[in-house]
Amino acid sequence: MHKQSSPQVDGWNLYTPSQRIIRDRTIWTKVQAILAPLQFIVCIISLGLVVRYLFTSEGYYIATVSIVVKSCLLFLIMITGAIWEKVVFDQFLFAEAFFWEDIVSFFVIFFHGLYLYVLLSGDFAPTSQMSVALFAYFLYFINAFQFLRKLRLARQTDQKPTLLKDEVNK
Repeated sequence: MHKQSSPQVDGWNLYTPSQRIIRDRTIWTKVQAILAPLQFIVCIISLGLVVRYLFTSEGYYIATVSIVVKSCLLFLIMITGAIWEKVVFDQFLFAEAFFWEDIVSFFVIFFHGLYLYVLLSGDFAPTSQMSVALFAYFLYFINAFQFLRKLRLARQTDQKPTLLKDEVNK
């Protein structure tokens, strides 16, 4: 099957016209639109619980539960995001328009998975567990910023007529 590349004029166009139509019609866009803010809210709450534990040594259980919930949401959004990418760009990951977001996502997944390993192994102190979670959250916020930037670019692109490269260089 032919992979359709996204035209990019000075980084503005993330989708071809047909990809934009598919993006707007697929249920996976709606799924992402629900999961992304839900995961963000859970992360903010969890971050507060983790920081509270690190400063007071209170609330280990609830902080741990919040990190596990956040990690599960992350894995769910990554799976559904890969499906979305397959539907819109005809490849599960590393579509040109979201290549760097996918790269950082793998680091985010790795460190959330590492947290779960550290938690379940029983070989690490609670503060070490929380430190791994904090680093995973730091990477998550970088990744979230990347996606928010792309969402903003996509909205700007949707509101502008498609420009040809020759028109931009005039």
